[in-house]
Amino acid sequence: MKEHIYTIPVTEAFEQSCECPLCFCQRKLEEDALEYELGAAMMEPDHRIGTNKVGFCARHYEKLYNLQKNRLPYGLVLDTHMEEQNRILADAYRKVGDKLAKESTDGLMERVKGGVSGRKRVADTLTAELSGILARLLEGCAVCNRVSHTMKQFADTAIFLFFKEPDFRSKVEESKGFCLPHFRLLLDLAGETLPDRKKAMWLRTLLPLQLENLERIQGDVHWFTQMFDHRNREADWKDSRDAIQRAIQKLGGPLDLM
Repeated sequence: MKEHIYTIPVTEAFEQSCECPLCFCQRKLEEDALEYELGAAMMEPDHRIGTNKVGFCARHYEKLYNLQKNRLPYGLVLDTHMEEQNRILADAYRKVGDKLAKESTDGLMERVKGGVSGRKRVADTLTAELSGILARLLEGCAVCNRVSHTMKQFADTAIFLFFKEPDFRSKVEESKGFCLPHFRLLLDLAGETLPDRKKAMWLRTLLPLQLENLERIQGDVHWFTQMFDHRNREADWKDSRDAIQRAIQKLGGPLDLM
């Protein structure tokens, strides 16, 4: 079964003492994907076609740059990506350049006639087209696509192992729950793939576990804030010293915090 491919990394992740085992998986996947983009991917024409089309999100543009490895592969990726995207934007403009020039010099009567006839103005059409092009470009990311595809397989494997392996079920029950993005992923997958009885069993484990650990972290954050009250200057920090970092991860997923 396909789940077996991912059994070892998923099991190892649930053996970690962390706020979200799936974040542990995602960090490793992201590191591998970034290394791949500036390494083996350079020799794969089909992959370069993909990066030319979608590029990367702002976060991964930054991470690729901060690897501080060989800059030539990154330059080549940026070169061909920008060449393709510049062409797409320029083509959209060239198609209507003459009409746009005429529209920019239309007098009042021409504008009134156009409004009466219901004719859509060239500037409005071009604005909508360019906005759509930029939306697709800015929402795309080769690294995010690669990571999210495999993360879905990892989450699917975790659910599979929960019902297949009693030892793994114990690891889930003894874990600290999940970040909210991965909590949602597990809920969505269970809703899509599990029969009703197993879905109920999964939720009976997942929801109390998640609520307990969200309350734990909120309690740690609250105590952290109380430690700045002069009346508590001699009090024990307990587990609150890193509460802010853990709360941010719990809410947002595997983030890079200074």
